Amino acid sequence: MTDSGDWTLAGERPAETIARQGFARLAPAQLMGLAALGGADAARLAPTWNRLPPDGWLRDGGRYRRRRHSCFVHDTASGGLEQVPHRAHWQPVDYNALHGGIERMFDPVEAKVCQDPAWRRLLVALGGLFARAELDAGREPPDRWFIEAHQFRIDTSDGVGRPTPEGAHRDGVDYVAVILVERSDVRGGETRVFEADGPRGIRFVMSEPWSAVLLDDARMIHESTPIQPDGPEPHRDTLVLTYRRGGFQSPG
Repeated sequence: MTDSGDWTLAGERPAETIARQGFARLAPAQLMGLAALGGADAARLAPTWNRLPPDGWLRDGGRYRRRRHSCFVHDTASGGLEQVPHRAHWQPVDYNALHGGIERMFDPVEAKVCQDPAWRRLLVALGGLFARAELDAGREPPDRWFIEAHQFRIDTSDGVGRPTPEGAHRDGVDYVAVILVERSDVRGGETRVFEADGPRGIRFVMSEPWSAVLLDDARMIHESTPIQPDGPEPHRDTLVLTYRRGGFQSPG
C-alpha cells in the first residue's frame, strides 16, 4: 500500500479513470448526477437497509452481517433492465476462500426497491459507465451485463463487524461498485484498493452517504477493515453491485 491519493487526473471522466488505472472514486454529487438521483430518492431507499435479515451463511460464526441479494440483466444497447428469477449467489473458492464453492440463497431485495425508478436508474447508469470503460480500454463492451445487487448492513453485535470476512479479494466479475449508504457510530471500516499485479494501492474511509468506489475486478483487489462501535447505533450500510459479461457465476 503505497499511496493515499486517488490517482485521478483533473477533468478525466470516471470511465477513462477506470480504464487507465483500474478504479475510480465518486463523490456523492457525481454518483447522484450520473444516475439522476435526488435527495428524495436517497431518503426513500436508505431506510430499506433497516429491514435486512441476518446473513445465515457466515462461516466464521459471526452475527455482524445482514443482507439481501437479487439479480438483473442490463441490455447495454437499449438500456433495458430486467430482474431475473431469484437465484443463489455463488463464487468459486479461487475468489472467496471463506464462502466460495457453496450456493448461498439470501432473501431477495424487496420488490418495491427493485421496482423503484431510482434504483433502476442507478443500475443502468453504472452499466453504461462500465460499458464506456470497456471502450476506453480498447475492448468491445458486452451486449448484456449480468448484475448481482447486494444490500449489506455490518453491525457490531459481537463487538466487531467485518465488511469483508474473506479478506482482500476479487469477486470473479468484470466490474464492482461499492456504494456507501450510511455510516453511523463506528470506527474503522477503512477501504483498501490495490493493484492485483503491481505495487500501488490506496486506503481511505468512505464516510459520505452515496459516495462510491468503482473497480475493474480483473485488475484490482479490495477489502474493508473491521468496524468497532463508537456510539449507540453502530452500523455501516453499503450497496455492492457486480457486473459480469457472459452470465452469472454458477457451479455449472
